[in-house]
Amino acid sequence: MYMKSKTWSCAGISLLVTLLSPPRLAAAPAAPFDLAGPRLEVKVIRAGKTLPISQVPNLQVGDQLWLHPDLPENQSIHYLLIPVFLRGSLNPPPDKWFTKVETWRAQVKKDGVSIQVPPGALEALIFWAPETGGGFTTVRTAVRDRPGVFVRAAQDLYAADLTRSRLDAYIAAVRQIAATDPADLKKRSTSLSRTLYLKINQACFDLPTDQQETCLIQNPNNVVLNDAQSQSMVTALTSGAAGDMINQLSVSTAAGGGVYSPYVGAIVDMVRIMGSLHTAQYAYIPAIAVMNADTVDLKLSSPPSFSNPKSVMVSTLPPVASVQFPALRAVHPQEMLCLERPSLVLSVEGAPLVFSTQYAHNLFLRVQDTSGHTLDLPAVADAERGGFVVNASALQAATLSGGVTSQLRGDWGFDSYDGPNFAFTSSHPQHWIFSSGESNAVTAADKVTVHLQGESVVCVQSVNVITPLAHVLKADWKSVPPKMLDVDLPLKKSSEGLYTVGVAEYGQSKSDQVPVHVYLPSAMVTDMTVHAGDTEGEMTGNRLQEVTLVEMGGVDFRPGEIQHHGAEEKLRLIANANAATSAALQAGASLTAHVHLKDGRVLNFPVTIAPSRPRVQLLGKNVTLNAPGTTASIHLGNDNDLPQYGRLTFFLKSMAPTEFPRDEKIEVAAVNGGFDTTLSLSDASLTLQDAQTVLAVLDPAKSFGPSAFGQLRFRPVTGAGVNGDWQPLANLVRLPSLKEVRCPASPLEQCTLMGDNLFLIDSVADSQQFSHSIGVPLGFAGPSMKVPRPNGATLFLKLRDDPSTIDMVSLPVYPEAEQD
Repeated sequence: MYMKSKTWSCAGISLLVTLLSPPRLAAAPAAPFDLAGPRLEVKVIRAGKTLPISQVPNLQVGDQLWLHPDLPENQSIHYLLIPVFLRGSLNPPPDKWFTKVETWRAQVKKDGVSIQVPPGALEALIFWAPETGGGFTTVRTAVRDRPGVFVRAAQDLYAADLTRSRLDAYIAAVRQIAATDPADLKKRSTSLSRTLYLKINQACFDLPTDQQETCLIQNPNNVVLNDAQSQSMVTALTSGAAGDMINQLSVSTAAGGGVYSPYVGAIVDMVRIMGSLHTAQYAYIPAIAVMNADTVDLKLSSPPSFSNPKSVMVSTLPPVASVQFPALRAVHPQEMLCLERPSLVLSVEGAPLVFSTQYAHNLFLRVQDTSGHTLDLPAVADAERGGFVVNASALQAATLSGGVTSQLRGDWGFDSYDGPNFAFTSSHPQHWIFSSGESNAVTAADKVTVHLQGESVVCVQSVNVITPLAHVLKADWKSVPPKMLDVDLPLKKSSEGLYTVGVAEYGQSKSDQVPVHVYLPSAMVTDMTVHAGDTEGEMTGNRLQEVTLVEMGGVDFRPGEIQHHGAEEKLRLIANANAATSAALQAGASLTAHVHLKDGRVLNFPVTIAPSRPRVQLLGKNVTLNAPGTTASIHLGNDNDLPQYGRLTFFLKSMAPTEFPRDEKIEVAAVNGGFDTTLSLSDASLTLQDAQTVLAVLDPAKSFGPSAFGQLRFRPVTGAGVNGDWQPLANLVRLPSLKEVRCPASPLEQCTLMGDNLFLIDSVADSQQFSHSIGVPLGFAGPSMKVPRPNGATLFLKLRDDPSTIDMVSLPVYPEAEQD
């Protein structure tokens, strides 16, 4: 949907009138400044030179102003045009500073009138008053009686005019983009707003394309930001309360919280101050001046009244002040321009009025070499491109030698203007390298971006990619001055082989060649852990069987076994002998691991060396049996077996650090991960023997419960949660409660073993050789079982929790008859 006029382009004014005007006015919605007012042609003559008013940012004493009212031939209302010069709030202007121009007179229509800026003048206003007989005197009396009111009006209206110019430039460009290239509206309007120092509603780009234009240009008061140049020009004209008002409004909640709009000052003052000037004959209404070439078009917020009180329209001319040059500066001061490039863009910032007004004109880029040869190239302001576009084709035929520099020059009003400087460089073959952390080996994907670094990117003309089949494809690319080039490779997930990136530069017959090896997806590294002082590490990822070597900080790591944890793999890395003492592998060091794969490529992965892990040495251990309710003496055949109702004490020596920290703990857990516990000084399960040695006490029944069994391991854990290596500790076994053996009188018959939890026995024999044994079936729950006749009072058994070890048990043996 495209709007045919700018009827809303000052909607911000109407909104601010609603927000900030007195309560009696706020009840009715304020109208936008969209009504066309009268047109006035204005030219300024200074020192024999004439400029249209649109190119004059400031008037000076002695300037000749040529005024020509441009009213319709059938204009029925006779207007008095009254130009007035002001000289401050406390100093009413003399009568001769008021000029009465009867616009309906033939001589005025034909030749216009000329007036001169008098000495002492500071501001200039234009009044359009319907002729009533005595209207000129009425206006003059109003101004002389209250000059401060009109001084403020001149200052605020001028600020509003400057802001209006930025909004109009933005709106016109957005409409043009929407009509010609709507798909690129986001990119181009964002650049445009940055140059004109506006903010835009990013949510507009979430709408359908045909609705984005309307969204972007509605509520323009919300897009105006504080502009240092405009503010400095206005501040130069204001003092005291006027300057304070603008500063306060720039951060007021009603004004949008930091959104700066000089409209606020203009409209609020007009509503409040001019409202107090109403007489029976005249009412004063503000008008925004839109300048184009030598014409001033007035825009009104409400229709003028031709019945008493009749409306007097008030607008401003540029102030009478010294010149305020634009503070233009290069966006990238160190960036150089390319001599061979036929069209240049001088990226600048700091002065949006250069792009929204015609104050800057006759602009050119003066190019000069060390020999003094100069060449002037025309420059055109382009807000969308963020600077000045220079046609540099004349450079191709110029003879320049040595270093080449340039400066933006032109006119700012009547004054010569010297802008920022720019340096030139010549295109030449470059050696492009991949940015830090990247290599020429990439994994195929639908989108792969490589970052190339050269000496300079200003002369890059295009980038293409040559496939392994010699097809030349265009690549999307972006320069990141001064040296970086981002290139999107035109790949697919199935792409592989040697590709070549060709970087073409202006003035060079051959492009720079950058080989890129594209591989099918293979190993993927998601994490890598190496602790300072360790000779091992761990890599996490997928397809890690492709890894052949890892180089990091001068240390080589070879792949070990791979463990699978769901969809993730963990690869053990085994370092060479110098890993533990390597200066590079110190805690906190940031390194790049070069992961070599079977297909020849090398993946780079960032690694931060983890803190040193704690290390302890097992000095010795002792087991005491405490099996309640049994008189049997079971002699375990394996010193590594720990009875469930036993008590394990073991001594540990701290190796790293050399003293055992008081916040360090010992974790004891099943090898299969079924249960664990933590021993610490705080709960008295650890006791320091000295600064380096600690006694640990483990009660497995209390810590793990009645169903725990199997291999136990331990490791130290620092107070910060850094784990040491697991070490074997013991094999936790459960013991049956054995009471006695009953044997019949016949030596050929088996005996009966009495007790509880007999299912914990794997098998029983009468000798250590286990030549004659009886096994305990799975699921056995009885209180007695048949066993071979003991050799005296001794039987041999294997526990279900350690069937590889033969244990000896001594029990009382009774004849069966004695039990009758």
